Amino acid sequence: AFWWLFATVLACVEIESEGKWGWAEKAPTWFRTTGLPARLYGLIMGGKPLTGYHAFMFFLPVFIFHAHFAMGMEWSIAAECKAWAMYFAWCVMWDYHWFVLNPIYAKRFRRDQIWWHAKSYWVGGLFPIDYLAGIGTSIGFAALGGWLNGWETFVSHMELLGGFAAYTTGLHILAPLYRSWYERMREQDDRDKVH
Repeated sequence: AFWWLFATVLACVEIESEGKWGWAEKAPTWFRTTGLPARLYGLIMGGKPLTGYHAFMFFLPVFIFHAHFAMGMEWSIAAECKAWAMYFAWCVMWDYHWFVLNPIYAKRFRRDQIWWHAKSYWVGGLFPIDYLAGIGTSIGFAALGGWLNGWETFVSHMELLGGFAAYTTGLHILAPLYRSWYERMREQDDRDKVH
């Protein structure tokens, strides 16, 4: 439940900071599509531009998913695989929750409505291939960890993915409450009262 809620909270942080302009489109950050780092990033990320925001934001969860090693948990290749398996599965959930909760995209989760996912192939027109690649990569890391350290690692990861799916289904049901709150909070603004 911690990881589910963490994905939702981080999605809400991004909704508050980006609004309807996803992929940091209007954020005060830099965009790159040229140069080797940007071209490699675009190749890996389905044609998305590299931004200063994403250059740092993608590392935040990497550090969080490795924090237990810095707090004294013994490192092993199997434990590293488990961390990366969680990371890749969680990133898919984090990104998708942005669309589930964002009032602007409530009924617009389509390739023609999301410019930063427009270059990606959409599986059955339902979701970008990036999501399938993320889940597949997470399963690959979990399988490697299971092979190295016992299959309970793999089984628990598959249970985690099932939990992610169930939680996300519940989030769809509760999303109208968040979207209503989001709109209500914008009915008044007290910036003019701050000196």
